[in-house]
Amino acid sequence: MNIDMRQQMGSGKGFIAALDQSGGSTPKALKLYGIDEGAYSNDAEMFDLVHAMRSRIITNPAFNGDKVIAAILFEMTMDRDIEGQPTPSYLWEVKRVVPLVKVDLGLADEVDGAQIMKPMPHLDDLCKRAVSKGVFGTKMRSVINSANPAGIKAVVDQQFDVALQILGHGLVPIIEPEVNIKSPDKADSEALLRDALLAGLDRIPDGQQVMFKLSLPSHNDFYKVLIDHPKGLRVVALSGGYSRDDACDMLAANHGMIASFSRALSEGLTAQQSDAEFTATLQAAIDEIYAASIT
Repeated sequence: MNIDMRQQMGSGKGFIAALDQSGGSTPKALKLYGIDEGAYSNDAEMFDLVHAMRSRIITNPAFNGDKVIAAILFEMTMDRDIEGQPTPSYLWEVKRVVPLVKVDLGLADEVDGAQIMKPMPHLDDLCKRAVSKGVFGTKMRSVINSANPAGIKAVVDQQFDVALQILGHGLVPIIEPEVNIKSPDKADSEALLRDALLAGLDRIPDGQQVMFKLSLPSHNDFYKVLIDHPKGLRVVALSGGYSRDDACDMLAANHGMIASFSRALSEGLTAQQSDAEFTATLQAAIDEIYAASIT
């Protein structure tokens, strides 16, 4: 385990860039970036375009470890190069940004108001590859749509089962049970979730840590007990559909919680922008998210 990475991940000032849009969300991400579906004719071309987008963000002078402490990569991005160097080592050695990788394969159908993750039969192989490439940790997402105790228990049980498997490879998992921000009983879901996550931490061996990626809570500082827990390395927030301005306002009111934004980070960036325009737009986004993350 890289001690410098762990220190930056645990106490570094800044936020996590989520650059892990997968196959299903890639066309939407490209469209927001100004590239319509007519610009590519198959998945290979689509993934080339999205890698070019991610590379443009990662190589930009505005993007570095001063404010972006880590970046979550899509598996295919982890396996590709940036400027002739494997993406994870480019991130850490050139940019001083801790590399993480998304490991889930998407969501199962909703049961009991929640969506657990689809099976991950190749997880051990992916974890071994990630370790060999110098990746520090992983991320996996489930979704909670309503305050159903059985559904929330199923999500949390699965997340901790998989987290223990990942910890066995020497990687630090980010547990992400997203509460749908449109849920009519969002606050009730969060109360059930917080209790379940605290209980789940009892399953983590002493001396080991996990991270949490959670929806911005309905009540400020609601997750402070997880932030302060010795088995919690970091608690980060997803933007979950809020605009960047709204997400940052809410985040600033949650002390010790930092951002892990995807769409809210790339908001306003387009393929058509000049390098100067692109840098100015990205710098403004990074500065705004950073300021909200250091409260």
